[in-house]
Amino acid sequence: MKVLKDILYKVPMEAVVGSTAVTVNGIQFDSRKVEFNDVFVAVRGTIADGHKFISTATNQGAIAIICEELPEKIVNGVTYVQVEDSQMALAYMAAHFFDNSSGNLKLVGVTGTNGKTTIATLLYNLFTKAGFKVGLLSTVKVMIADKEFAATHTTPDPLVINSHLKMMNDEGVEFCFMEVSSHGIAQKRTAALEFAGGVFTNLSHDHLDYHNTFAEYRDVKKSFFDKLPPSAFALVNVDDKNGLVMLQNTKARKYTYALKSYADYTAQILENQFGGLLLKLNGHEVWSKLIGTFNAYNLLAIYAVGELLGLEARENLRIISELESVSGRFQYVVTKQKITAIVDYAHTPDALQNVLETINAIRTKNEELITVVGCGGDRDKTKRPLMGNIASALSTRVIFTSDNPRTEDPESILQEVEAGVEPQNYKKTMSVVNRKQAIKTACQLARPNDIILIAGKGHETYQEINGKRSDFDDFKIVNEFLKELEK
Repeated sequence: MKVLKDILYKVPMEAVVGSTAVTVNGIQFDSRKVEFNDVFVAVRGTIADGHKFISTATNQGAIAIICEELPEKIVNGVTYVQVEDSQMALAYMAAHFFDNSSGNLKLVGVTGTNGKTTIATLLYNLFTKAGFKVGLLSTVKVMIADKEFAATHTTPDPLVINSHLKMMNDEGVEFCFMEVSSHGIAQKRTAALEFAGGVFTNLSHDHLDYHNTFAEYRDVKKSFFDKLPPSAFALVNVDDKNGLVMLQNTKARKYTYALKSYADYTAQILENQFGGLLLKLNGHEVWSKLIGTFNAYNLLAIYAVGELLGLEARENLRIISELESVSGRFQYVVTKQKITAIVDYAHTPDALQNVLETINAIRTKNEELITVVGCGGDRDKTKRPLMGNIASALSTRVIFTSDNPRTEDPESILQEVEAGVEPQNYKKTMSVVNRKQAIKTACQLARPNDIILIAGKGHETYQEINGKRSDFDDFKIVNEFLKELEK
């Protein structure tokens, strides 16, 4: 239990009705979860406005209400606090309720369009292998030392984040690496956290269904760096033209990394093949099991973070050479017939282009590159023709299929993807709405030495159609079909 006035510390208040000296059992922003003596924070969401459920919260026993507008009906015995911004209030209240746990460890946020999951996960693995107790908050999973928990969002809500950080404190975790999404920043889920560092990977076409313009999307990312304290570091990829933009107003110590530009941390690709990468990282040669130019960037970023957080260079490089690829990120299998199947989360034009260019740089061109790809429903529609164009231009065969259609008509999504295919590439393409059938078709088309890329869902183990999620694992399914063909 906490005293309300204590968890309201740093929250700008406009009016108070009742006493802030009351004790509260918990904090909720979903009225359905309110229990006796909880405080309910009325947040205006993209789908629902929490202010409409204030009476529900008080009926269920809420002892306090935090809101931007006071309700007409005031219930005796309930404290009402009017604030400027409920989302910001929720962030600070959650942090205080869970003892400001982010300040008791070194928390590093990773943001950007592509690479967040890979970098955060590899950093977790790097520091774990270095002998530290480490935490991870990612799209794929949450790790508290060696305990795994399911992930629900790339960047969870403030209550979930801070409760996990409190558990990390209790477990003696020293470092935590978390993905910081543009949605999470915009909705102030990370506003009250104390970061020891921030990493910017890149910026490309994504989430324009939520952020109205690319400039808005960029500026939301930038605001994360603007708020870093002087004690933190800001590490940015300056091969991306937006890298230096992220550093413009930050008070943090500034560091850069790049493969093509002058930077504090640089890398050269000496060898790039399906077996891995030979890199020169800041003058040191290291072999990695990871593949492709995009992973060269990821490895350079984790090397830099390792050094900035105190890892000795030789130990840093030794462990990097042992790291495995992250689930659903260029995860591949090779059959006895030497058919290579690759599963990757590439769900943006930039990510898809990176993966296809990586494969094309390695393959001999004597084999087919068969790509299975689609686009999710209820998301940014403007990227669909771009995905169709890139897939058809950089593959020898393309099968367009469903991703997570959600509430949209899958065939309509495919038509929008197909609209980006240029005339000279029409004959390369086909559409198979059923994703499982599309993967099966790719396997049937493949011949020895051919390469199959299944893009878009990566680590996801479900497919969402009309609000229902059913089991669906690209890597598992392609393995099953390939084994059938070997019989």
